[in-house]
Amino acid sequence: MTSLARRAFLRHAGLGAGWLALGASGLAVAAAPTDRRLVVVVLRGALDGLAAVPALGDPDYRRLRGPLALAMPGDDDGALALDGFFGLHPALQPIAPLYAAGELLVVHAAATPYRERSHFDAQDLLENGTARPRGAADGWLNRAIAALNPGRPRLGLAVGQAVPLILRGAVPVASWQPEDQPPPAPDLLAVLERLYARDPLFARALSEGLDAHRMSAAALGGGQAGIGPPAAGRAATWFPLVAAAAGKLLAAADGPRIAVLELGGWDTHAGQGAARGRLAAQLRVLADGLDALRVAAGPAWRQTVVVAATEFGRTAAVNGTGGTDHGTAAAVLLLGGAVAGGRVAGTWPGLAADRLHDGRDLAPTT
Repeated sequence: MTSLARRAFLRHAGLGAGWLALGASGLAVAAAPTDRRLVVVVLRGALDGLAAVPALGDPDYRRLRGPLALAMPGDDDGALALDGFFGLHPALQPIAPLYAAGELLVVHAAATPYRERSHFDAQDLLENGTARPRGAADGWLNRAIAALNPGRPRLGLAVGQAVPLILRGAVPVASWQPEDQPPPAPDLLAVLERLYARDPLFARALSEGLDAHRMSAAALGGGQAGIGPPAAGRAATWFPLVAAAAGKLLAAADGPRIAVLELGGWDTHAGQGAARGRLAAQLRVLADGLDALRVAAGPAWRQTVVVAATEFGRTAAVNGTGGTDHGTAAAVLLLGGAVAGGRVAGTWPGLAADRLHDGRDLAPTT
């Protein structure tokens, strides 16, 4: 029986909202061998790092950014002050206190080894962890789990409708998504347990699914009700809700320790906006989600690292349609109680014409 068939069976049995086991071996839930947590948020579409963390102190910043340049801290719609050189987009205000608390670290001018500008290839490389697109059929995070805890209980969790490449591989991981079906009749699962008691494949799949469903229900405490699957125009509410659910699952004693979330919508070729507008709204969604994860994690936040990374950055200069095009380096956000934050890390390459990559992009230095 294939993993997809098992998953379809469990979903039709009403377990779609549970923590579903995607492998054929091991238990779906068990005491984790570590209390440390890692969350990777894949920002699909190429985040404009110069918008999220503007280099206000660079003498070429305003010349290049034009109408996309943010005002100085303290001015109307101004950036949030960080270190006197860099600022933070005002839409990221929900996570700004983490910088002062030493729990937010920015790595600017960061990139993978990829130097072309295809979303698909760049995302593949970001997730496979090699130096080229399609350089591996599995994800670097799955390989990391294998190296850290061979043969141990499942540590990985994909939050969403599918398991992304970064978590695919030989090590079984789990997936969770909000309820999108009505709960089963009270006696249906008991009937199914009796029906498949002698079938080694279905019986095990159902048993693991039931255990996982009970764990997620206990951890979430009904908090998944009404979330439903993502839909057009719902990211502003959907992402913070699933991020909070991920925080609760990670905090559970018998929950996962490594999770992956995804948030698209960063491809701002036109009408990007500065302090307000399309990109600002998307940044607020991200910040609300990250803050919701922090709150939901509770005391576990002290042992958590969240990494929010994108496939590549965007052009340093504004284009003719009020947006930015595919670029090279971007900014990576690291948050959590286990982060040595309160600073912007990396070597700043500068925005002078002779310092730009290919004469157009923020140059990668990390």
